[in-house]
Amino acid sequence: MSNQTSDNNKRLAKNSLLLYVRMLLTMGISLYTSRVVLSTLGFSDYGIYNVVGGFVAMFSFVNGSMTAATQRFFTIELGKNGDIGTVFNTSRAIHGLLALVIFVLCESVGLWFFYNKMQIPPERMLAAFWTLQCSILATLVVIISVPYNAVIVAHEKMSAFAYISLLEVILKLLIVFLVSWQKYDYLIVYAILMLLVQIAIRLCYSVYCKRNFSETKLPFNVNKKLFYQMLHFAGWTMGGNLAMMTYTQGLNVLLNIFFGPVVNAARGIAVQVQNAIIAFCSNFMVAVKPQITKTFAQNDLDRMHNLIALSSKFSFYMILCVSMPLMLGVKYILNLWLGKVPAYTEVFLVIILCSSMIRSLAEPIITSIHATGNIKRFQLVEGCLLLCILPVSYCVLLLKYPPYSVFIVHLLFEIITQAARVFIVLPQIKMSIKTYLSRVVVPVVIVSFISPIIPICFKNQIVISTFHIFVMILILSMLSVLLSVYVLGINKRERKQLNTIIKNVLNKNKI
Repeated sequence: MSNQTSDNNKRLAKNSLLLYVRMLLTMGISLYTSRVVLSTLGFSDYGIYNVVGGFVAMFSFVNGSMTAATQRFFTIELGKNGDIGTVFNTSRAIHGLLALVIFVLCESVGLWFFYNKMQIPPERMLAAFWTLQCSILATLVVIISVPYNAVIVAHEKMSAFAYISLLEVILKLLIVFLVSWQKYDYLIVYAILMLLVQIAIRLCYSVYCKRNFSETKLPFNVNKKLFYQMLHFAGWTMGGNLAMMTYTQGLNVLLNIFFGPVVNAARGIAVQVQNAIIAFCSNFMVAVKPQITKTFAQNDLDRMHNLIALSSKFSFYMILCVSMPLMLGVKYILNLWLGKVPAYTEVFLVIILCSSMIRSLAEPIITSIHATGNIKRFQLVEGCLLLCILPVSYCVLLLKYPPYSVFIVHLLFEIITQAARVFIVLPQIKMSIKTYLSRVVVPVVIVSFISPIIPICFKNQIVISTFHIFVMILILSMLSVLLSVYVLGINKRERKQLNTIIKNVLNKNKI
């Protein structure tokens, strides 16, 4: 193994560890915060905040495309030792224009839809209106922060994310207590304080970048050629981000139209748990993505293929390891966490977690195709497939199917779309489909079917009514997943590398 590869592996391990420490701290605080917020706002106001915030996010799907473009161009330039200062300034100009466009859309089309289509109790319209305005401003703050965050990711300085994210969740925890102590409208005050947190975090990222990265301090200069290149790339990624918006925020609005804000509250709780669990995958991928892109820029395709296979597989295993005990004890854990939960929360959560496992396999493939820049065909196919989720879900609800049916539709299309990604992307990055199937798909399927057998048999013999029984299910599920992964989910070379790591850790502990 070369010194460069060894350094890359060490940096990847260090960054992953930092991000997981961040995740454990932020997840614990966030889950506690959710309980207090739900208790303070109530089901209806919690649902209103969730659907209004999600509605604003519908207008910012273009930002997701520009985020992908910005991170891709930054990382490619770093891999080639290029001019990242020009990339930074050009991306700032693009995101400034994007923020202006989204502001106009939200205050025109957005307000019309808010007053004419959304199902909000009349007595809460004023509070919902100010929540909408705060959500719009918070979204604009996030948009103009993208170039700064992209610089940090490209430089692989994950400690900044760890510390600033921890500050963010602490501020949100303080907000919960401030809201419960004051005497004004809880929903309005909560929305205003959340906006102030976004502004504070935006300033933190800006100050950190200006102190640590010289390219963020260069005179403002826009490269017209690069400007159009980034817009062209973002234009083709827009289809996938539009589709993602439809099956997240679009479904949220659809549920509001058919069932009202209480069902939005159930969906919001399920998505919050999903986001906490996806952190296991996304933290790992935040550390891996720059290396996948850099290896392509350096034409090191063998390492790129290896990173794709390993990151796909282990992202899936991480989510499975945490999701399985939650699925088995979903009723008990939700009651323990929140006390009272809205109807459909349990079934929403189980189906959404299944979709998250499939989605975890997509991120490495998407990163690799973005690295190539040849994304036209990929985006057309992915976007068209995922865009089908919303109209099909609408038809299902018109046929009087229950709310959870839209998430079943989402799960089915997620599986179909992942298959399409594999057959489109792998030939472009010169990776064998047969190799991907044998190294990723087959082990993942085997582990998914084998690992739940013992935990399910054990659960069927008892009722999860106390905390110690749930802990038993938790430990049994995780051990079952880990054992299945070790025996069936990794190949001989990966098992040998894992054994070496374990031996090194044990030897250090002996010393």
